[in-house]
Amino acid sequence: MEISDARRKIPELLHTAEAPLRDTSNTLNETKTAAEAAAKERRSHEKDLEAHEAQTEKMKSHAASLKTNKEYQAHLFELDLANKKRGDFEEKILVCMDKIDQLQRTVKEAEGKKKALEGAFAQEKQVLDEQDRTLAVELSQVEALYREAAARVEKSLLDRYTQIKASRKDQALAAVRDGICTGCRLQIPPQLIAQVKRSDDLHVCPYCRRMLYWEGEPATEASSVSGAKSSDLEIGESV
Repeated sequence: MEISDARRKIPELLHTAEAPLRDTSNTLNETKTAAEAAAKERRSHEKDLEAHEAQTEKMKSHAASLKTNKEYQAHLFELDLANKKRGDFEEKILVCMDKIDQLQRTVKEAEGKKKALEGAFAQEKQVLDEQDRTLAVELSQVEALYREAAARVEKSLLDRYTQIKASRKDQALAAVRDGICTGCRLQIPPQLIAQVKRSDDLHVCPYCRRMLYWEGEPATEASSVSGAKSSDLEIGESV
């Protein structure tokens, strides 16, 4: 049971060990996506600036056809607005470039961190995989011993043991120690203690239903009852 429980925990340990790597990978992917979006935004602003420059050049080419001072003043005003608009496009492009540079630095740092974490996780996984293989071999050996021991137990008793073990999902046996069932830690009746101590039959705890056994050599009924009555706890009282 202990070996099986240890093996069941290994995938969880692997998942926990991989958490930093997953977080860094997610950060890296998100940063790359943000960098691509910033680069796309920059290209969009550059196209807008290119179109604006072409429009401004057309505007300048019309200067020679102006006839009045009023028209010329209006032309200068439009050129001034165009230059301001050009400055806005350039400012947006610079902001995108700064953002891209910062994101690229973050990507580089995340890639370095990810590489280091991949190495650390690979080592941890190797250790846990080896531990799982060792436990699997040990479990196979214990299961073989279990089958050998089970073959020497009377079938009806083995069936009782198996049924109790399946219903409890843990140990089906409990020792009687100082008048107490070590499974549920409750004081059991003196008469039952004497019967368990005599070891002439198998008995179960009236509270947790585990099979009871006496630690030590079997004793006579007189000494068993005498020993059972020496306990100061009430029957069914928890330690």
